[in-house]
Amino acid sequence: MMVDNHPSLPVVRVSDIVTEENPQRWLIDQLWGASAVGVIGGAPKCSKTWLALDMSLSVATGTACLNRYEVPQSGPVLVYLAEDSLAIVRERIEGIARNRGLQLDSVPIHVITAPVLRLDRDPHRTQLLETARQLRPRLLLLDPLVRLHGIDENHAGEVAELLAYFRSLQRELDLSVVLVHHTRKNAPGGTAAGLGLRGSSDIHAFGDSNLYLRRTSDRLMLSSEHRAAAAARSVYLDLVATNDATTHLEVIGDVGGQKQRDLQKEVLDLLAKERSLTRVKLREMLAVKNERLGLTLESLQQAGQISRTPTGWQHVK
Repeated sequence: MMVDNHPSLPVVRVSDIVTEENPQRWLIDQLWGASAVGVIGGAPKCSKTWLALDMSLSVATGTACLNRYEVPQSGPVLVYLAEDSLAIVRERIEGIARNRGLQLDSVPIHVITAPVLRLDRDPHRTQLLETARQLRPRLLLLDPLVRLHGIDENHAGEVAELLAYFRSLQRELDLSVVLVHHTRKNAPGGTAAGLGLRGSSDIHAFGDSNLYLRRTSDRLMLSSEHRAAAAARSVYLDLVATNDATTHLEVIGDVGGQKQRDLQKEVLDLLAKERSLTRVKLREMLAVKNERLGLTLESLQQAGQISRTPTGWQHVK
């Protein structure tokens, strides 16, 4: 006679489940759920890594992501960037931090330095689990997904097994997992952008929170979707590189709405405090593109609110 030694599964009466006053918790308000897994998707050269690093710095320091989306609770971050050298990883994070007035040595972001990470097999799976268990990060960033395995991304069974590993990390360690992933060529945008992710549709279905970057004409658009919350309003982003030492992504406007930053007001506020400022100095202080600043200065000058002098721009009182 065979004896079944397997214990039964744990169960609870539905009425005994503890409810939460606010069931939707955020790692980054409106952008990424707490202990959520998902992808940042987009075509090549769409600033996916810049966005992922901005999110990482925000979670690590408690500062607003993209200077707009608040972080309710900060904590350590663990990152692996397979396509960037360690020097570039430091340079990018340091630039974003400098733009926010942060010192790099106070930022609890830990970078995995292994040259290769294959998460479809051991020992790398176990090593990542143990590393995360020691550091207890609130966020694990892996960039890009295609460099983390040797499976066929179009094979649903192989993809599901790999994604199950990421889900096990999230559940065992109560952390968020962000996977940077490419979209197919001519992938659709907006809330349907997940349909354009490369590989099996399981990658799209896997995400509790997904972010998508897409170029529309000459602008970069960020959209989102969440399993348990409404999508955030889509916004336009700009990679501000007027100063190489502070390169960062910035929200420049809501899709279908007004510009988030009132650049005219910011210029007037600065000139009200200073006797005069050159265009170069204004660009440095405002961290905006030269063309956009030029249009703003021209508009204010035509309105008689500022004037150009040999020493720079001045506020007309």
